Amino acid sequence: MKLNKSLFALIALLGISVSTFAQSEDDAIKETINNYLDGGAVGDTARLNRAFFPYANLRNLSKDGKVSEMPVKKFIAAVPAGGAKWTSKIVNYSYAGTAATAVTEEELPTFKFVDFLNLLKINGEWKIVSRVYSRVEKNVTVASSSPSGGGFSTASSATPAKGSPAAAKKPAPKPKPSDDGWK
Repeated sequence: MKLNKSLFALIALLGISVSTFAQSEDDAIKETINNYLDGGAVGDTARLNRAFFPYANLRNLSKDGKVSEMPVKKFIAAVPAGGAKWTSKIVNYSYAGTAATAVTEEELPTFKFVDFLNLLKINGEWKIVSRVYSRVEKNVTVASSSPSGGGFSTASSATPAKGSPAAAKKPAPKPKPSDDGWK
């Protein structure tokens, strides 16, 4: 009987520890994202510096369709005194191990930014390492997909319908074991 109580106590303690770890990871990721969102809204460069990895880059498409890149240091230096005065929200985030991704929105009077943030846990702290963003109309919503079954199908793994042009094609030859497909 005493062994059962001890075993139950150990299992309960492990369950609480795992829950606390997961909760603390959630809190740490949200804190990093909110340091960015709130820091940008009020012009708090210290919070922005806490949110970003020092060599992070911000990317979007310029009006002429070319990729525009800005180092985070330049972005933080350009934040107006008093902040951007945006209203922001975390749309969603996901993480596994030391990597995370998040989608945020920052709404201004006539438009909004939609950000796709990538984070890494560096020396025990979550940092934004890249921001890819788009300036969109205020009524644009983020489109996303979360398929059931744990993953997306790729064109190569989907089964084509009988009689379709893809069904008539011969399958691609299997790569040699030493070929990783990235060369």
